Amino acid sequence: MNKTQNILGAFVALSVVVFGAMLLKTDALFFRLLLGLGLGYALTRGFLGFAGSVNRAYNGGSTKLMIVLMFMFVITAIINAGFLLNGELSHYDLWINPINLGLVVGGLMFGFGMSFSSCCASGVMTDLVTDLPRAGITLVFFAMGVYLGFPLQSSLPMIKDTLFSSSSFVSKGVFMPDLFGSGLYAYLGAILLTILFASIVIYLSKKYESKRRASGTFYGIDSEVEQEKLAQTEKTEQIKPFKLLCCETYEKLFVAPWSMQTGAVMIIVLFTLMLATTQMGWGASTPYGIWFGKGMMLLGVSVESVANFADRPIGMFTTPFFEHQITVQNVGIVMGTLICVLLMGRFSFKSSYSAKHLMLFAMGGLLMGLGTRFANGCNVGALYTPIANLSLSGWIFLVFLITGGILGNKVAQKT
Repeated sequence: MNKTQNILGAFVALSVVVFGAMLLKTDALFFRLLLGLGLGYALTRGFLGFAGSVNRAYNGGSTKLMIVLMFMFVITAIINAGFLLNGELSHYDLWINPINLGLVVGGLMFGFGMSFSSCCASGVMTDLVTDLPRAGITLVFFAMGVYLGFPLQSSLPMIKDTLFSSSSFVSKGVFMPDLFGSGLYAYLGAILLTILFASIVIYLSKKYESKRRASGTFYGIDSEVEQEKLAQTEKTEQIKPFKLLCCETYEKLFVAPWSMQTGAVMIIVLFTLMLATTQMGWGASTPYGIWFGKGMMLLGVSVESVANFADRPIGMFTTPFFEHQITVQNVGIVMGTLICVLLMGRFSFKSSYSAKHLMLFAMGGLLMGLGTRFANGCNVGALYTPIANLSLSGWIFLVFLITGGILGNKVAQKT
């Protein structure tokens, strides 16, 4: 235990909740803050991250995270199907993204970028706490990429128009239940198709890991080793009388890493709450472009110029920082991570990066930012949320995200 950090973590948690409740203008904003706190905490405590699914597999040979993400995708999609079956589609802001060349290019660019920066759109928020130099540089250039991509997103047919669409979302994309008719059987068909896609990814992941083990190139991942050791300790540990006020209890409640499965379950719960209360899925990257625009305004650029270049309404850049719901949620992710790390007593600084590393982080951020505009979303906006919303685009994005991640890791190794 690190009592100083532990006490500070509790103080930060209490302060964020109290001041959030007092200062945020609406209940919706406060709820977004709470969602962000939960997401940041779950991602950190469970050592989860979308970028890690590819990077861990390529660098260490482990596909455990990829398999856990498939479990998370399927369960969330089933829960979402239950909401949509019993409600009106028009009541929900579903992310049925276009299927086009932009989706392919965006997936490749985002995969490349996340291999260079070792994080993604949500991961850069958690990494601001755990690895500030890498995440800070990545975030600046990520935000630049999103802002530069705004006019492309609103004007290029390869990004706006879809090659395929279905009856419920004409000219938008493919809503998988439409492939199976209507009613209950349509949603059952979409769920079975989701399970099939996830099963293919799991099968290929297991085959890949087995091949790495057989060839002697499986190196493992430190965080996964720590999680496995904890699981083995819990199995062999003798049952002791429960004591509320003791180090062992504190360690179990706040320090011991969660399994990736536990972290995934918590994210599923939070995603479900998000859909039930806001009728929207999880997004993260668009605010980064807004932040970049606000930064330009601080440097003296007029709001009219910022908005005209981005081909976005002026109000997008004049809305106060803490009155934008996704911005508040992203800040919550940072604070949730900080609280988790402090309660675990693991807060520390890292700064030993070469100029080459810094250049890769910048390039990674820029590629991810631009990629989100081509694909109409990031790891959550083009991958997790569309898959949960039963959009075919999410699975296509996954294929090219993985492809880009593999190619990016190859390039990074040779740079």
